[in-house]
Amino acid sequence: MEKYHIEVQLTENKKDKPDFNNLSFGSVFTDHMFILNYTEGRGWHDPRIAPYQPITLDPAAIIFHYGQTVFEGLKAYVTKDQEVLLFRPDQNIQRLNRSSNRLCIPEVDEELALEGLKKLIMVDKEWIPNVEGTSLYIRPFIIATEPYLGVSASETYQFMIILSPVGAYYKEGINPVKIAVENEYVRAVTGGTGNAKTAGNYAGALKAQEAADAEGYSQVLWLDGKEKKYIEEVGSMNVFFKINGEVVTPALNGSILEGVTRKSVIELLQYWNVPVIEKKISIEDIFHAHKEGTLEEAFGTGTAAVISPIGELFWQGEKITIHNGETGPLAKRIYDELTGIQTGKKEDPFGWSVKVED
Repeated sequence: MEKYHIEVQLTENKKDKPDFNNLSFGSVFTDHMFILNYTEGRGWHDPRIAPYQPITLDPAAIIFHYGQTVFEGLKAYVTKDQEVLLFRPDQNIQRLNRSSNRLCIPEVDEELALEGLKKLIMVDKEWIPNVEGTSLYIRPFIIATEPYLGVSASETYQFMIILSPVGAYYKEGINPVKIAVENEYVRAVTGGTGNAKTAGNYAGALKAQEAADAEGYSQVLWLDGKEKKYIEEVGSMNVFFKINGEVVTPALNGSILEGVTRKSVIELLQYWNVPVIEKKISIEDIFHAHKEGTLEEAFGTGTAAVISPIGELFWQGEKITIHNGETGPLAKRIYDELTGIQTGKKEDPFGWSVKVED
């Protein structure tokens, strides 16, 4: 039984669905979207599902001028029995609210957000691809809508959720990617917005990403903003290294995004009794470990790619190849386990999968 009344307006013009065997990432969108409004003094109100459509905003809306916005990313999967599963959606909604708090955006009711998300997915259930390696990507986001040119938090907002059937985030898939270590630009510093999922973090990273693309690298590995010495994260992923039998990942420090997949990988490794530690780790440590022959694997973790092995790192004119440029056994094991749980093919001992029902 629904706790909240969510209005549903179905589209009269359904779109043609893409070929699920030939999906890119994030370029096709489903027939409907979820919308929730916020007004100061009234709170969040009017939850509804409407046909997917452009949104109309005043040119003076605060989002355009001061970037007051947050977003999330998660996925839905369909099992061989046609059940729809979400992977730890509560973690994403909680993180959305943590990001909102940092950006002075009012927090949403987590139960309402999750109910609206589930209802939207069931309305557009036929858009969930069932081909190996595909999923339905879910993008919740909040924008400040008040028309005001003074620098202050908005008094009105819209929370929306849109859906997109997707294939692999990287063209390489589970094959290793090449990563360039960034020395010139800074993504975030402690006390900034690095641990919030907000648009400006990504806009500020585009310059470095363009340079990496031009040199044939898939992503940028960011170092800390103060000393440009300690590893933080890859553009769209947290990062892990296996050194001499131990898995290490940068400790959360206020400028690193607290990834849901990151958290899941740590908990999975602990469950397997694989040594895993969160700590400060410098780029010099990684290159030294490679020189000593103890750098066994490196991989990124994130909702979009799940696990992305790193086959090459480039830093200050020096390239190192990791695990012969091939996917390492631990990265493959983690990928198989996580995707198996996400798609219902493997047992879920953690209770991470959430079934979506009508």
